[in-house]
Amino acid sequence: MSFGTYARQVRNQDLAHGLRYVMAELTAHEALPLVRRAWHGDAERIADVFLAARGQMTYLPRLHTDEETRAWIAGVVVARHETWVAERHGQVAGFAALDDRWLEHLYVAPEAQGHGIGSALLAQAGKVRPGPLDLHVFQQNTGARRFYERHGFDLVALGDGGDNEENLPDAHYRRRAAAVTPADIDR
Repeated sequence: MSFGTYARQVRNQDLAHGLRYVMAELTAHEALPLVRRAWHGDAERIADVFLAARGQMTYLPRLHTDEETRAWIAGVVVARHETWVAERHGQVAGFAALDDRWLEHLYVAPEAQGHGIGSALLAQAGKVRPGPLDLHVFQQNTGARRFYERHGFDLVALGDGGDNEENLPDAHYRRRAAAVTPADIDR
């Protein structure tokens, strides 16, 4: 190996180490959320986030009791999907659930919205699903629609709600490929 090749490898390793150190410091000081894989012990807090976030969506019909929702979160969302949580101040503040090439759920607690939680979860989804990623969102959820569009999702189709249990018009979005930033490398 030439000295130039060796020097480039050392410089790249130093850069990667430096990025990891900066990311760890930012996470430790709550500037960035900690994103990690969910486990069954997170189901209660994930359900809290889900119920609180959907509680803010006043257009949604209430179809299930809180107890039914909590059982579904534990038995289906956490147990059967690749679920990631984002922590803020040591508490689960949001979650994303993936299934094959679909982002099935992405919810952030109302008090944690606007602090990068959703963006961090979407970045994690892009890391573990770098190819196309699809999702559905209610048409009335204009904030979420703008969020997904800002993060590279394109509208594929509008639906009449016949395919969701709420029977509300929805929108199908797709991200063609994940955008990976330098901060995502070796994270």
